[in-house]
Amino acid sequence: MAKLTLILGGARSGKSSYAVGLAKQYKNVVYVATAQVLDDEMRERVEMHKKLRPASWKVVESPTNLARIVREALDADLILIDCLTLYVSNMLLDENHKDTKEKYITDEIEKLCSVSKDSAADVIMVSNEVGLGIVPADPLSRRFRDVAGKANQLVAAQADAVYFITAGIPKQLK
Repeated sequence: MAKLTLILGGARSGKSSYAVGLAKQYKNVVYVATAQVLDDEMRERVEMHKKLRPASWKVVESPTNLARIVREALDADLILIDCLTLYVSNMLLDENHKDTKEKYITDEIEKLCSVSKDSAADVIMVSNEVGLGIVPADPLSRRFRDVAGKANQLVAAQADAVYFITAGIPKQLK
């Protein structure tokens, strides 16, 4: 069985840098980027993340279908998914599954965990902890916070190791 690691933290906490540091211990890394570049600010964030990782890594840009990506990464020693929060956001904003959105997202996260645990490669998932702030003012933001929190709980329950990053300092929770 592969080792599944979840790395949580707030925005700009250092979670991606920590994940990349762990991943550099592996030879064949597949980096799965879930961001969609829809504006200049996101383009800058993506460029910053590109500078963190070695050029030798295989990069797969996939805002959806992460279970399939993990299943197909047969030559990888490690699969690094950055990040689950954007993956959840992408699914939440998708026009499909309107009436069963939360169930669909939960099912996709459970499928991703199962495939990750069965993978020959180790898997690191990076995610934002979005539940530490104030209650969002609008319904979509509250829905996102709730679904992202549930996704983090599902992955953490399946993970072999869970880290929380604060100000660049990792704390192992599990």
